[in-house]
Amino acid sequence: MKRLFALVLMALVAAGPTAADAQSGRPVLGFGEDRGGRAAQAPLGQVLRNLAARYPGRHLNTTMGDHGGRQAYFVQWQMENGRVVVFVVDAESGQVIGRQGG
Repeated sequence: MKRLFALVLMALVAAGPTAADAQSGRPVLGFGEDRGGRAAQAPLGQVLRNLAARYPGRHLNTTMGDHGGRQAYFVQWQMENGRVVVFVVDAESGQVIGRQGG
């Protein structure tokens, strides 16, 4: 199970560039309105605050990629019990649209 989770996590990391710069609210190059007239992204900082309010724990890493044809943040989060979860968050609305692990 741990090996499968590690493989899924590696695939998510390979799916897109890191979004660490988006914590400041600036869009990551190649996403947002600059590409195909799509709507602006939800700032990563706000996404992380929303997750922290709902799921006590800590942020480990974030990448961006495609989830069902939509741009999404893949947020790796360590829960209080030590388990690691990857939340899939719609990059436009900031809403959690999926969860893997945990």
